[in-house]
Amino acid sequence: MIPATWRRSVVAVVGLGKSGVAATRLLAREGVPVYASDAAERPDGGDALAALRALPGVEVELGRHDLAKIRGAAAVVVSPGVPPDAPPLAAAREARVPVVSEIEIGFAALEGARCIAITGTNGKTTTTALVAHVLEAAGVRAAAVGNIGRPLADIAVAGDRYDWLAVEVSSFQLHDSPHFAPDVGVLTNLAPDHLDRYPSVAAYYDDKRLLFHNATAQSVWVLNADDAAVLALAQGASGRRVGFSLTRRADGWYDGTAQLLKLGDAPLLPRRELKLLGDHNVANALAAALAARAAGVAPEAVARGLGSFRALPHRLEPVREVGGVLWINDSKATNIASTSVAVAAMNRPFVLLLGGRHKGEPYTGLAPRLRERCRLVIVFGEAGPLVERDLAGVVPLERGTTFEDVVARARRAARPGDVVLLSPACSSYDMFRNYEERGATFRHLVESL
Repeated sequence: MIPATWRRSVVAVVGLGKSGVAATRLLAREGVPVYASDAAERPDGGDALAALRALPGVEVELGRHDLAKIRGAAAVVVSPGVPPDAPPLAAAREARVPVVSEIEIGFAALEGARCIAITGTNGKTTTTALVAHVLEAAGVRAAAVGNIGRPLADIAVAGDRYDWLAVEVSSFQLHDSPHFAPDVGVLTNLAPDHLDRYPSVAAYYDDKRLLFHNATAQSVWVLNADDAAVLALAQGASGRRVGFSLTRRADGWYDGTAQLLKLGDAPLLPRRELKLLGDHNVANALAAALAARAAGVAPEAVARGLGSFRALPHRLEPVREVGGVLWINDSKATNIASTSVAVAAMNRPFVLLLGGRHKGEPYTGLAPRLRERCRLVIVFGEAGPLVERDLAGVVPLERGTTFEDVVARARRAARPGDVVLLSPACSSYDMFRNYEERGATFRHLVESL
């Protein structure tokens, strides 16, 4: 599980959020000396950091990374939130120190665990949660892990046993997980993203392709049959392919005329029984259904599980209706493609809250979606001037200052029957610690109206 060379040296853990804390605990349990560091004075790991300092052989440093220690490490374990070009990772690669993800060491520690890995540009978290929910509803011991729920390393340390794990994996994690080999892989869709961290769209897609790196004849790949880039990425991978589609017959598909989700020719679930907004969530449900079928769940149990699932926080989450205006929290929409599908789900006039930290893609791609029903775009955060430049003349615009000011402007602009949609198309790091804090702040402000 753990290379012998790691026990004779020090392994560096970079980033001390949930994943970094779990990785440190796992390494310490295996008798590996650890240097764990985070550039933040108060990382998200919180109270768990005090417990880490008490572990034998563990050194914790906050507010900086000792690059000399990192260059001299046997390996570096990186948390998913650390950019690939961050100085500690650049130092490690320059010194030819292996860099691996927490997913990599957690997967190695969970020998015999069966995994369904979910990746893609959008829909990963909802699809992962759907897969785990459908499995659990069918009586299967399952959990949603990875970038949603618990880190794999945490499950290994706790010794918890599951029949299946639904693992959300990002492109960054795939880049640093050379031995990760899921039994079932789901690729929800592909669109430009993370261009603030990748030199090109091709480089981003290359990391997504690593989902298939350890494919075998027994692998099952659940693919978006409506996405040519997805199908191209999976080309040549060993294993069995199943597809889902919103537009035509497939292994899992949506019959728009009958308003039915189907598996092949067999009805699965009426659309009205899937309590999720938007066509993109129909696609997510179909992907989850095919993954659950690959894990051995009967169609009837799949349908029951999908029907009992409810929207996750920060993903087209209805907060409340005030004066005939529905307020929706879609803070998880951190790129143009995700905001596009949220806007497409709106069937009434809406006010859009758009902004945050720019991720490299122009906002002009939203223009066709906004012309029909968008009453006003309220821009905020560092990306505000860029949004205004790209959407000027397309839709009425206002510039907000504080987040409280943004919500107040939305309340003044919205009319009975409208929606106010927080779907920022940007990361949250200019004003908040993460998209969860942004969404929670929005929810608190709306609940206090």
